Amino acid sequence: MFSSVMDTCERLKAVGYLTDAVTPVVVYLAAKLNKPVLLEGPPGAGKTQLAYAVAEALETSVERLQCYQGLTEEKAIGKFDEALQNLYVGVRRKIRTDNLDWEALRTDLHSQRFFRAGPLLRAMQCHRPCVLLIDELDKVDYAFEAMLLELLSMWQLSIPKLGTIKAEIIPFVVLTSNKERPIGDPIRRRSLYLPIEHPSPKREAEIVALRTPNASKDFHAEIAGLAQALRGWIMEKAPSVSEIMDLAQAMEVLGTERITPEMRDMLLPLLAKTEADRRKLLLKDAFASLIYDAQQYSAKALEQQA
Repeated sequence: MFSSVMDTCERLKAVGYLTDAVTPVVVYLAAKLNKPVLLEGPPGAGKTQLAYAVAEALETSVERLQCYQGLTEEKAIGKFDEALQNLYVGVRRKIRTDNLDWEALRTDLHSQRFFRAGPLLRAMQCHRPCVLLIDELDKVDYAFEAMLLELLSMWQLSIPKLGTIKAEIIPFVVLTSNKERPIGDPIRRRSLYLPIEHPSPKREAEIVALRTPNASKDFHAEIAGLAQALRGWIMEKAPSVSEIMDLAQAMEVLGTERITPEMRDMLLPLLAKTEADRRKLLLKDAFASLIYDAQQYSAKALEQQA
């Protein structure tokens, strides 16, 4: 995987992931120690993006398990394909109408040939190191977390009727949480913990610059300043880093580098993603006030870059 902390830092930067001093150390140690990384922070702060950046840096694939309320082990691990099993039984019975070895048939039916693998099993059976992203773990219950412990501790899965499957190559595991509920201590003990917050104005300006390299430094700082201002307004849905990138690219398409109060209605679809946030920005002088706040953050970002 990575040969050193410096190599980790350089390879993440090469794929466009700007990081701090700690993140490459955590990623490098997790890869060397075969430990999962637990990323915890607000939605849209870039937790998921780190998993994809690691995969791109390692030139490998991502197996993603998107967690949600009601997620079952079958969805995560996989299940037997009953339709294929029934078809196989029918074919075998037509070929051999007598002396059919039912015990051998049962063994065949409960082999991996008839098992449709889910993300967890696919990651364990990947023939080269992959990234296993278990996204928004805080949306499932503690019982589901308990099921993950066998995977994260022994790198194996015990599957009814199929048996115990051991990992061919241990994947690089990224767990993310939006802190909707506390992640259990057993998962935390087995993980390297990395809190992820929204980037500072200076860092967000650098991220914007990666997506809009032809724009000016003032533009990059202004977009980063607007992001900080929007998040400071305690909106119902604060803009994510990716949404700010969309805004920067939209401004580039529109051929302008300055955001003015008169652009409010045109930019609302990019800035307000709920009706409550839309109404908030439509209040008298609200957008002009937001632009003013953004300019203050922008000035600080430019000072830090100087």
